[in-house]
Amino acid sequence: MKAVSKDQFPILKLMGLAAAALAIHGYHLGVEDAETYLPAVKKLANPSLYPFATDFFLLHCHLSLFGLIVAWTSKLTDMPVDWTILAWYVVSLFSMLASCWLLLTACFSSSRARWSGILVITAVLTMPAANTALLLFDPYLTARSFSTPLTIFALAGFLKHRYALAGVAALLTATIHPQMSAYIVFLMAVLWLVERRENMVGEPVPALASIAAILPTGFQISPATGNYREALYSRDYFFLYNWAWYHWLGLLAPLAILAWFCKSELRETLPGFRRISFALIPFGLLSIAAAGLVCSSPSFEMFVRIQPLRSFHVITIVFVLLLAGVAGEYLGKGRPRAIAAVVILLAAGLFIVSRQTYPNSVQIELPSNSSSNPWVNTLLWVRQNTPTDAVFAVDSHYFRDEMTDAHGFRAIAERSALADYYKDSGVVSLFPIAADEWKAMSSATFGLNHFSSARFRSLNLQYPEVSWTVIHGPVPDGMTCPYQQQGYVVCRIPSL
Repeated sequence: MKAVSKDQFPILKLMGLAAAALAIHGYHLGVEDAETYLPAVKKLANPSLYPFATDFFLLHCHLSLFGLIVAWTSKLTDMPVDWTILAWYVVSLFSMLASCWLLLTACFSSSRARWSGILVITAVLTMPAANTALLLFDPYLTARSFSTPLTIFALAGFLKHRYALAGVAALLTATIHPQMSAYIVFLMAVLWLVERRENMVGEPVPALASIAAILPTGFQISPATGNYREALYSRDYFFLYNWAWYHWLGLLAPLAILAWFCKSELRETLPGFRRISFALIPFGLLSIAAAGLVCSSPSFEMFVRIQPLRSFHVITIVFVLLLAGVAGEYLGKGRPRAIAAVVILLAAGLFIVSRQTYPNSVQIELPSNSSSNPWVNTLLWVRQNTPTDAVFAVDSHYFRDEMTDAHGFRAIAERSALADYYKDSGVVSLFPIAADEWKAMSSATFGLNHFSSARFRSLNLQYPEVSWTVIHGPVPDGMTCPYQQQGYVVCRIPSL
């Protein structure tokens, strides 16, 4: 197999693969974690939005330039925010595949291995990374949409000894997603030690000593208590002792295969292949050890939010690329249709998963004034027909309603709302200061779809700012509801 030029970058083919990835995995505005990130973007673009309960998305915002970048883009281009979000998602999707290609060129010399790797990662972009509650790449825009390509780009630059570029990419990652940047800094430190291990015997290791500098401050050695403890334990994947055997397999099997990679003389691999294969093993084992430590005693519960096992996000991405490259080189030689068949099967499987995850929504949700999803359609009506400063009450467990397809109220409706139980608890798990407010609000709206008008009056007494509600169910007696369609109603909350 003729080696591919190091300078060759197939931009047009990668653009085609990005389009294919969009078709396979879809795009959905304001779902899952986007409910945390997008309201911050929209408030930065229009400060009059969200006058109430802003902590549940602004606590994240002040740690990242993500919101500012997207909001400024909308203002500079005079493009609607929802279209700007979609445009940035397409750019980030292409960037993800481009960074993966650069990593493959640092690990393989043959075009067959490189193309096998990039085709497989395109097909499985939305597969989960172990039991970390992270996908390799989300079908919606968040700060991770920016930080993940930057992380892989930094790793590829480091493997190619382009340390300045790797450093810049790591620094940019830190400005977008400080938590994820800590993992790439740690991994590059491990790689640096791997490359110099023969000359470092008996010498101090300053890189490891510096790891303490990336840990967050303000943590206490004491058990989590009260409402914060409830929010923390709502994320059961934070705790290793909750993991099933197949979750552990997702951690240990890739490390075992990587151990085989770094000891084998595999065809058409470059030195970077063995270096990264070896470095990921201690990186992963140390992450598992750290996760085990913070789960070993209630005294360490305040440290669980560091989430050491998020390192398996980058481990899984790199592992898939390496495994696909090796498989393509050996299984695809003389059998190009075999690799094509595998990629098609993987893509079909992930497409089916996408449709099952968002069954009530179209595959690619373009910005529009209406939707095929009744919940989203209701929220769009709210956006178009209620005052900008309106504050809503919605059942705090609405994310578990199958009809919602995990579309967030704030992100779509662009209106303030009392805290929900599931998504806002993720913010609370990282920022304990919001725990009491989260618990009070989510408890006040639990079961709201079955409230009587008297119960709504009591809610208005508790939260006078709240004057509107969205109900999935019948109209309560005595309430004015200007919107009633497909099982959802939007009503004014009567005051006492």
